[in-house]
Amino acid sequence: MDNTFQHIDPSQIETLAGGDKEFIKEMAEIFLEQIEEFVTNMGSFLQEKNWEKLAREAHTAKSSAMTFGMDDTGNLLKKIQLECEANNLDDVPGMVEDAISQLQAASPEVQELL
Repeated sequence: MDNTFQHIDPSQIETLAGGDKEFIKEMAEIFLEQIEEFVTNMGSFLQEKNWEKLAREAHTAKSSAMTFGMDDTGNLLKKIQLECEANNLDDVPGMVEDAISQLQAASPEVQELL
């Protein structure tokens, strides 16, 4: 695996897969679908100011992002979740935009795993 990845770190999923290429492919396909879903949902929940759903979505997205070694994005999503739950909403829109662009930027890299 070369180090051309800037957004994901495939070593995490490779460790989980234990050399099972099919598993990596399946996980990558699922994550690609999820990225679209996370991006759409977080955008909508932000617009609707539905902080509870946004917190839940960020929590779900965090686990998926971490699986693909996206630690910075994962930490950002966790922060979004906690800020929403604590009702500290000032920075949430900016953080959501960052998380969305990081997920979108990761998409072509995840594609390369297929």
